[in-house]
Amino acid sequence: MTIDSPPRTSLAAAVGEFVARARPGDVPAEVLERARYLVLDAVGLAFASTAYAFPAKARDALGRLGAGEHPVLGLPDRLAPRDAATLNGVLVHGMDCDDTHIPAVTHVSAAAPPAAISAATTAGATTRDLLLAYVLGVEISARVGLGGAGGFHDVGFHPTAVAGVFGAAVAAGKLWGLDAAGLTAAQGIAGSMSAGLLEFLEDGSWTKRLHPGWAASSGMTAAAFAEQGWSGPAAVYEGRFGLYATHLQGRPAEPSAVADGLGERWELLRTAVKPYPICHFVHAFADAALALRAEHGLTADDVVSIRCAIHPVPGKVVCEPAANKWEPRDEYDAKFSLPYVVATVLRRGRFGLAELADDALRDPATLQLARRVEVVEDHEGAFPRAYSGYVELELTDGRRISRREQVNRGHDERPLSNAEIAAKFAGTIGTVADAATAERVRTAVLGLGDDTPARDFAETCRG
Repeated sequence: MTIDSPPRTSLAAAVGEFVARARPGDVPAEVLERARYLVLDAVGLAFASTAYAFPAKARDALGRLGAGEHPVLGLPDRLAPRDAATLNGVLVHGMDCDDTHIPAVTHVSAAAPPAAISAATTAGATTRDLLLAYVLGVEISARVGLGGAGGFHDVGFHPTAVAGVFGAAVAAGKLWGLDAAGLTAAQGIAGSMSAGLLEFLEDGSWTKRLHPGWAASSGMTAAAFAEQGWSGPAAVYEGRFGLYATHLQGRPAEPSAVADGLGERWELLRTAVKPYPICHFVHAFADAALALRAEHGLTADDVVSIRCAIHPVPGKVVCEPAANKWEPRDEYDAKFSLPYVVATVLRRGRFGLAELADDALRDPATLQLARRVEVVEDHEGAFPRAYSGYVELELTDGRRISRREQVNRGHDERPLSNAEIAAKFAGTIGTVADAATAERVRTAVLGLGDDTPARDFAETCRG
């Protein structure tokens, strides 16, 4: 007689069971506190994005699809809940200065807060519920990204979009009261919405800005279908045609990372806050170049040539195609250009939003210096554990000087403090709002986790 082995619990089911039983008291106080500051960073960036052209286009496109009453971050507009989540994701991620879970290569606070805010508001939940759902959404997004072992970029997928939909589905499902089976189904449904192409790198188009908003909206859709009893494949992560098999096509993957250590190890604490409004892959290079400039009292005129070493996977993002990187066509190209960033910090001694303005992008001396950048493969870097950067300068006096930033600033080994995040928030929201508005929003965000209705919180964070 053959005895069948007991069925193995799928990874999605393990996640569903964990999320269904999670309560605010199960989350360590330091995680909840850091979560508030990560949301603060995201909300400040959403406000700052309203000064640019892309939010108005996104708002008008979504408005074309129907009306609604849900508040939008930093804007006076109202949209349907899913459309508000889409626009909020665009606003948080649009300047590419939002946080990143480094090993997952995923912007975890771009999709989770928009989904949580909309779902909490529609559910009549409190900010205590909202904060817990956000933390859970970040945890699952990070773990799904970790399972890709740094490979999603290598095959042309944006991990923020691929992983973000699962975190959004979990966040929304938790707020809508789904049980473990419902949360498992929501993840299975979300797997058919897990996408986001890196082709924008070829022509500087705006699709990346839409990725986390679409992930938030899709995650809410998946949770709503699951709530009504729609089924989804339980083995959505590890199955024969699951996420990793289809998206990575045989490349190394670690599906077990999705459920490993849930409730014991909090990935949210490994989330890095960006000190620069550029691709995270370039931050270590900016810091290395700035340090060399300051240490040796350099000006751009002292530099004959620049040699930068980077791992080939992030190199594809910030060094290819060459024509767009050595002479960016617009600010979005510039955010993803290693040569432009290094040349700019050597020229200007800083990199902020002003360095993405048209006058900076067209500066002949900066572009001439960028053309002197040679990029080689880094055999000593820490990717994907950290985003390393190596810069070597040949100077007019014949010297060669170099600096390696093995672990990028903001990484959990070199984290920005909560005070530094608050200072960044003051700077970002301060570009578009007065001091009273900034203080009102700051107080609301740092007060997350009490009995305040989530709708009141959403209204407070309107423009």
